[in-house]
Amino acid sequence: MDPSGADHQGEAARLRAAGEATGGLVRVGLPGGLVVWAVTTHELVEQVVRSPDMSKNYKTWTAYKTGELTPDNPIIGMIAVDNLVTADGEDHRRLRRPITTTFTGRRVEALLPSVTATVGALLDELPGHARPDGVVDLRAHYCAPLPLRVICELLGVPEAEWPRLRHLVDSIFRTDTTPEQVAAVMADIPRFLGELIAVRAADPGADLTSALIAARAEGTTTMSDRELADTLWVLLTAGHETTIGLIGNTIRALLGHPSQLALALAEDRFADAVTETLRWDSSIGNFLARYPVRDVEIAGVTIPAGDAIMAPYTAVGRDPHHHGATADVFDLTRDQRPHLAFGAGRHICPGSHLAQQQATLAVKSLFTRYPDMVAAFGEDDPRPVPSLFTNALAEIPVRLAGRD
Repeated sequence: MDPSGADHQGEAARLRAAGEATGGLVRVGLPGGLVVWAVTTHELVEQVVRSPDMSKNYKTWTAYKTGELTPDNPIIGMIAVDNLVTADGEDHRRLRRPITTTFTGRRVEALLPSVTATVGALLDELPGHARPDGVVDLRAHYCAPLPLRVICELLGVPEAEWPRLRHLVDSIFRTDTTPEQVAAVMADIPRFLGELIAVRAADPGADLTSALIAARAEGTTTMSDRELADTLWVLLTAGHETTIGLIGNTIRALLGHPSQLALALAEDRFADAVTETLRWDSSIGNFLARYPVRDVEIAGVTIPAGDAIMAPYTAVGRDPHHHGATADVFDLTRDQRPHLAFGAGRHICPGSHLAQQQATLAVKSLFTRYPDMVAAFGEDDPRPVPSLFTNALAEIPVRLAGRD
């Protein structure tokens, strides 16, 4: 697997092709010489993530137990965390419960006026960010600031700390970092989280961090200090990095498909555009999904207990066995079958509603305000985020008023 993420869709197509010859199971290499399994069809990913023989706990991975996954490996920050994402059974229920009871649909709906105001302010500011050639980078000035501000306000992160958080999150998703950069980031993450918890404990507000601290103090939930910090971390990271990619990928898809953009504008099909992008160009490209707790058989192959199984979401989003012969086509009118962009089963993302609401509002508002906007990509797409995990552009250059 290319740690620079230079061609997610090309790599995904090669994974699917390799899987066709092996029943949907292939071996792939990760940074540090790690070798894991990848399941390349929608059906097999569903089988893996719903199987009772699979663990989410990274401590089950043989490579972690033996030290083959080293502390300076660039994937470590995405793997070695203790929260609801990496917990099983009762621990998972214990850690997920306070999130689902506080991160409610009502709370999301209450956020929408603030999100709408932020979208409007960012759109007003876009022309002022134009370079001398009239090009504006939407990722830097629209796609990234919106989810960052929303999640920081939701979790009570002081505004002065927003750039620091953005740097830390960007760093752990990248897989082109040096051992020294990995060490620096991994040392600063617990400091950042400890400071956030201390600030909100001393000055609680109507935010999720304060709510989780209060729930712990009242005994309505039990979390160790590490579990509280890592729970906040997954909310902060997954709560905005993936949404940045979703907004940007939807914008890119619509700019590249003028007829679909015209349909979205004419019939207000922006929610459909977001749904189709989740399938067609998921912002999470690959993720280590599970570790078997006992030897299991997948596609006729015995996977030893303790091996790691990767879900290549970019690949399975265009699986023709699940999405049909036109799986490669971006089509808002598609009769949608379930996608896996938010996972599945007990570990399905609890923030999916917020992500989709934000993305739909952001994309609709952008194209409504600037209907003549055109891409300024040149002959090739701009450079991607250098990551195995994130499938997104590192910049989205556009001209807001069309071509001169």
